Amino acid sequence: MRLPDLEAWAIFASVVDHRSFSGAADAIGVSKATVSKAITRLEAHLGQSLFHRNSRRLTLTENGKGLAEHAARILAEANAAEEAARDAATAPTGLVRMTAPMTLGLAKVAPAVAEFLAAHPGIEIDLHLSDAKVDIVAEGFDIALRIADLPDSSLRARRLGAIKTHIVASPAYLAEHGRPTHPAQLGEHPCFAYTNVTGPWRFSGPDGGEAAVRPTGPLRANNGDALLPALRAGLGIGTLPDFIVGPDLLSGALEAIMTDWRGPPIALHLMTPPSSLRPARVEALIAFLSERFRNLCDESAT
Repeated sequence: MRLPDLEAWAIFASVVDHRSFSGAADAIGVSKATVSKAITRLEAHLGQSLFHRNSRRLTLTENGKGLAEHAARILAEANAAEEAARDAATAPTGLVRMTAPMTLGLAKVAPAVAEFLAAHPGIEIDLHLSDAKVDIVAEGFDIALRIADLPDSSLRARRLGAIKTHIVASPAYLAEHGRPTHPAQLGEHPCFAYTNVTGPWRFSGPDGGEAAVRPTGPLRANNGDALLPALRAGLGIGTLPDFIVGPDLLSGALEAIMTDWRGPPIALHLMTPPSSLRPARVEALIAFLSERFRNLCDESAT
């Protein structure tokens, strides 16, 4: 059996990453001719072209696009294997790239990161906070924290804990406009929508019944914190997770309504790329976050 040309696959991944033969050559410390020969060798072995080449531009062929992710995974796993061998004899070191939702990131993740870094001085963390959906493989993240009713995915997922949501409005709004007791009544009220979750609001009732309503109102936002001022001002109704709205419920600025109805179950998940082979620094952060956030709802209620 002929063994795969792992060097050529790794060089192919580097060319894709740097978008040029010369950039890949500089990055991995070889000549441009060595890079060119490796790509030619791999193309000959596969029987298909990987790049369109001209004097000004290098672009992937359709076959190349389909194989680029495999090449990136081969290179990443080889690097991880070497790092794991080194880490076995030393304390974990190096960079971990991580992404998390904005509000959760500021309120919970950033303090946890500070605690982790204090205990692991050899590790660096590049923390990317955004409520937008992130392709963690394409953008090179080692870890992603996501809040969702998780769909099927090729990513590896670890459920850290459930997140409670509340349907809320200000006391002044409820005094003036009445207190809904059934999801169908929400259609009579302005409702503020979190735009990263599409579709109608769905609820299950105490008797097992289900209901859905499509929120309409004067405000939509891609961040839950952005809805709070309008809710506090008595301008409508919203549904938000406990870690965002918990302090307002405790202070009385907002009240939970329809408490016998529940939205779809959501939870905090820790996502990683498909490979199970990870550097020790990534494993250390995964273990820390798994322990730190396993009781997120209990923490946010205090």
